[in-house]
Parts: sequence; C-alpha cells; structure tokens
Amino acid sequence: MSAQPRPRLAASEPSSSAADPRLADKLRLTVTDTRIMVFKALFSSKKMSPEQKAERKVVRKIDFFILSYAMLAYWSNYLDRANLSNSYLAGMKEDLGMYGNELNQINSIFTAGYIIGQIPQNLMLQVVQPRIWFPAMNLTWGILTLLTAFVKDYKHIMVIRFFQAIAESSTFVGGHWILGSWYKGTELGKRSALFACSAQLGTLFSGIMQAAILETIDGHAGFPSWRWLFVIDCLITVPIAIYGFFTFPDTPATTTARWLTEEEKKLVVSRLPPKAPKEKITLKSLYRVFRSWQFWAFGCLFMVTSMLESFGINSLMGIWMRDPSIGYSRVQANYWPSGFTAVAIVCAVLGGLYTDWRKDRFDVNVFMVICLWISSIILLVYDVPRGVQFFAFYLAGAGYAGQGSNFAWANEACDNDLQRGVTLAGMNVMSGVLNSFYSILLYPANDAPRFRKGMIAMIVCGAVSLVVAIAVRILDRRHRAQKARMSLPPTDSEGGSVKDQAVEDVALAAPQHEKSGAALT
Repeated sequence: MSAQPRPRLAASEPSSSAADPRLADKLRLTVTDTRIMVFKALFSSKKMSPEQKAERKVVRKIDFFILSYAMLAYWSNYLDRANLSNSYLAGMKEDLGMYGNELNQINSIFTAGYIIGQIPQNLMLQVVQPRIWFPAMNLTWGILTLLTAFVKDYKHIMVIRFFQAIAESSTFVGGHWILGSWYKGTELGKRSALFACSAQLGTLFSGIMQAAILETIDGHAGFPSWRWLFVIDCLITVPIAIYGFFTFPDTPATTTARWLTEEEKKLVVSRLPPKAPKEKITLKSLYRVFRSWQFWAFGCLFMVTSMLESFGINSLMGIWMRDPSIGYSRVQANYWPSGFTAVAIVCAVLGGLYTDWRKDRFDVNVFMVICLWISSIILLVYDVPRGVQFFAFYLAGAGYAGQGSNFAWANEACDNDLQRGVTLAGMNVMSGVLNSFYSILLYPANDAPRFRKGMIAMIVCGAVSLVVAIAVRILDRRHRAQKARMSLPPTDSEGGSVKDQAVEDVALAAPQHEKSGAALT
C-alpha cells in the first residue's frame, strides 16, 4: 500500500515575497543596504571636519613619541628582570658559587627597593620635568645593568639590584601617570593595556636573547653567556634612554616638544577635559591624598586583582610541566608556557579596547574573575584529561586583562596630578607588599603539581576582587555625581530647579567628562 502524500505545512507554502516581486526586490535592497552599512562601519572612515583631522593627527604623534617610549622603557625594564633568572640558570650560580636561597635574597632586596621607590618616584614627577626624569632613570638602570656583568660575588648583585629597583620603580606607575596626562578617557584604556603588555614581551624576548647568546658569543672575550646577557641588556637600554631625552615631552600644559607645532600644543590642552590647578607638594596636600577614597579604593582594587596574575607571577605552568609526575622536558617547559603569555597579552589589549568602547572599566574585572574561577576549579579537581589541564593554565592568562584598564580607571577618577601620581604609586605599593608574602605562602614550588592551596586562594581572591570592584564602582559613580552637581548651574534656563536625576544622568554618562566630538583613536 503506497504512502499517502503528507499535506504541505503552512510554513512551506509560497511566501508572500515570492507572490509579490516588488516585496522581494525591497527585501534584497534592504539586505544590500545593510551589508554596505556594516562595511562602512568597519572599514570606512567617517568624513571628518578639519578640527577632527587635526586632532587625529596630534593623537598619532602622541602615540608615536610618548606611547612608543613608554613601551620601550617598560619592555627594557622587564627584560632586565627576566635576565637575572635566565643568568642564574645559564651559569651565574656556578660562577659566583651561589647556593641555598641566595637568589631569593637578591629578589627580596629588589622587591624592597621597588616598593620603597614607588611614591618618591611619582612625587619627583611633580618637581622634575618628566622629559628629564624618565630618561635619567632609564639611563641609571642601564648603567647598573652593565655593572652586573662584572660582579665577583652575589652580595655585589644585591647592592646593585637594590638601587636598580629604585630606578626601575619610576617606569610602570610613572608611565601610567604620563599616559593619563595626555589621553582622553576613551583613548586611555587600550593604550594603558599596550603599555602593560610590554612587560610580557620583555619576558618573552629575554629567553630568546639568552638562547641566541648561548649559540653565538658564549665565552667570547672570556665572558660567559650570563655576563654577555647583562652587557647586551645595557646596550639595548641606553639607546632607549637617549631616545627619551630627545623626544619625550612633559605634560600637555608644560610641553616644549619640538615635534608639536604651536597650534598642536594648544590643541593637546584644549581637547582634554578641564583639570584642577597643579597642587604643591606639602604635608597638607599629601595628607589630603592619603585620606581620599581614590587612594585606598584603587589601592585595594589593584592589590587583590593583581593576585589574579599569580599563575604568571609564580611561573606555575612551567613548574607544573617540570614536575616528575608530569614529565615534560626542559625545552617544552620553556616554550609551551609562552601560550599563557600570549593569552595574557591578547586579553589585556582586548580588555582595554572593550572598556574604552563601553566607557566603563568595571566589566573587565568580572571577566577576569570568571576565567580564573574556571581555571582554579579545573586544577582543584585535577583528575581531568591533560588537554583540559592545559586549557586551565592558558585560560589563567586572562588574569592580566584588567591591569591596564584598572590603572586607566584610577587615572580618570582622580581630581589632580598630585593625587593621580600618589594613587597610582599606592596601587603598585599595596600590590607589591601583599605579593611579597602571598606567593611564598600559597604558591610554593613544592606544592606542584596540584597547587591546592593556591587554587583555593585564587577562588577566594576572585570573590574579594568582585566585592572591591563593586565598591569602587559605587564610590566612583557617587564622586562623579557630586562633581557634576557642582559644575552644573543651580537653575535651568527658565528659572526652575535642576532635577537631581538629570544631574545623575550627566554624571553617569561617562567615566570622564569628554569634550563633544568623536573619539579620535
């Protein structure tokens, strides 16, 4: 018996567009118009006014001279830090007769110098012109790096590293301070992220440089490879410092940079939101900064969120791979964690781009916490396929996503240059103090391969990070609402009262009061 043909469903009946050719043509035109609109949004530049073109040109100049120098300086900074560990593994330990925890002692001395130097270094930027101070510190640690190549005892390295740390402490926080002086809020996140990524690039390059030296000039002129590493590090750092002396400007209001015309110097000031007058450094002004909500809120925020970087800070993936129960070779343990660094760089840049687009720095902290919770739970369970374990380690690179954007957030929230400088330094100081014992207690190498204490701590740290980020967001919104209320006239054009809700809307519209016009990034 043959099957009866099934009745055609209503959905399969000829569409009205097929019955009406005009409607079908209209639909095709709509789809075409949509494609053109999307293409223009992605690949076409909006027709700009002469003023907007001039602003875009000056932003490109700022990128070329200021951002490039800041990134090169911070890159050479981390190149130097990574080179010490690489030198230790490349023969310094044997040549200097180092044993026990002497390398840890050197690192502890460096950390102490770095913490001590933070706030004084940023205060110096209020006294000495940045175009002189930054390159001078850059040159100082370059010369000290060269001296390290000639040491005869590990104690010599301890002395050198202490003063080197004080010089290097100018770079990270000072770099964020100078970026916050030159860029709008909608331009700052992505650039802060690129600047922060320079550290990861320096770490990657150090290993490549060490391998190249071993293959080429090891033993040349009687110098082992680890000594050559410091010589070449100096030869890289000094030209960067010289480049800074010739090109790095001061702040927009005081710059004498020759690469800016007189019209452009006026534009770099006028395009930025109004800033409070420069405040002199006195005990009273410092007291005012230290009791401000910005100093403590952003200090606590970076203190806890920087611990989300513990996978990278403590090289957990490399230690895990070299554990006898895991069984990967030294070469694999050197190269495969580079994937973690790559994820960290991508997440930091995307985090900066996203927060600039959203005009809100909060969301990236939620993203970091979720990613680190997933990684930590996987490694806490541990009995999962090896590929899932690798996924967990690589995903942990997302812990760096908010480093640049949180410093951009602090840059925007502060009221004047002195407060910005001290607050940014305080963020790094609080992070350094916590990490000085946090890593030793919770991520010791003998906890490999499971790092159970560390994974539990990471989950708790994620929860605390969320609480602190929410608190900072509330405080920031309240502060911006107060500033908006003070800046708006008390009555409207018809003499009526300005509604409080309208004031709140203005204050919450953007993290920073931007001038009208498109963001020229």
